[in-house]
Amino acid sequence: MIRIDIDPVIFSFGPFSVRWYGLMYAVGIIVGLLVVWPYAKSKGITAAQMERVLWWAVPAGLVGARLYFVLQQPLLPYLEQPWRIMAFWEGGMAFYGAVLAVILTLFLMSRRMGVSTWKFLDVMAIFAAVGQFFGRIGNTINGDVIGYPTTLPWGFVYANPNSFAPSHDIAYQPAAVYEAIVDILLFVLLWSLRKKVKPGILFFTYIFGYSVSQIIVFFWRDNEVLLLGLKQAQFTAIGVIVVAAAVFVWYRKRRDVHAEDKPTE
Repeated sequence: MIRIDIDPVIFSFGPFSVRWYGLMYAVGIIVGLLVVWPYAKSKGITAAQMERVLWWAVPAGLVGARLYFVLQQPLLPYLEQPWRIMAFWEGGMAFYGAVLAVILTLFLMSRRMGVSTWKFLDVMAIFAAVGQFFGRIGNTINGDVIGYPTTLPWGFVYANPNSFAPSHDIAYQPAAVYEAIVDILLFVLLWSLRKKVKPGILFFTYIFGYSVSQIIVFFWRDNEVLLLGLKQAQFTAIGVIVVAAAVFVWYRKRRDVHAEDKPTE
C-alpha cells in the first residue's frame, strides 16, 4: 500500500490556516496561465483581452465550483455557519459548477469585446486540464476524493489524522490519482490538436472527454448511489454529454452555413 501522511494544513496563524488544497489551486491557476497564454496569443487574443477576461472568469469559476458543491451537500451545516459556503480551503469543489460559470462569463465578455467565444472556450479547455491536475494533488493530500476500500497494491492509506478520509488505517482506491491521470491524457490530446482543428473543437473535445471519464471513474469513487447503480456526478455527466452533443450539432450546422456563404476560389 501507499501511505500518505501529509498534514493538509501547511501552517496556521491564529484562526487562519494555509492548506495544501488552496496552494495547489493557486499553483494550478498560475501554471495554467503560463501554458495557455502563448496559445491564446497565437489565436489572435491580445494580452489586454486575456487579462480582462481572467479578472472575471477565474473568480467566477471558483465561486461556481464551490456553490455547486455546497448545493449537493446537506445544507443545514452551511446555513448554521454561512461563512463555510465560500470556505474553498476546506476542500469540496464541483467542476461542472465552474464550467457553467466560466462559460457564461466568457460568452458575455467575448461578446462585449467582439472576440470569438469559441476561441476563448478552447483556451479554457486547455487551462482546465492543466489546473485540474494540480487540484487533484490537493485532493490527494486532503483525502477528500477517495475510492472504495481496496487491497490493491496501489491503494492509498491516508494516515494523517487531519485528512478527510473516513479511516486513517485502511487503504482506499486513489480516485484523485485516477482523475489526475485523466487530466494528463486530456491535456496531451488537446495540445496535440491545438493547431489542427477549428475554433470550438478543443472545447467540445474536453467536455466530452471529461464527462466520459467522470462516468467511468465514479464507479470506483466512494459516493452515494442514487439510481440504476449510478451516482449523482454520473447523471450530471450524462446530462452534460446530451446538452453538449446538441450544441455541437448546432455548431456544425452553423459552421457549414457560413462556409457555404463564402465565395469559392
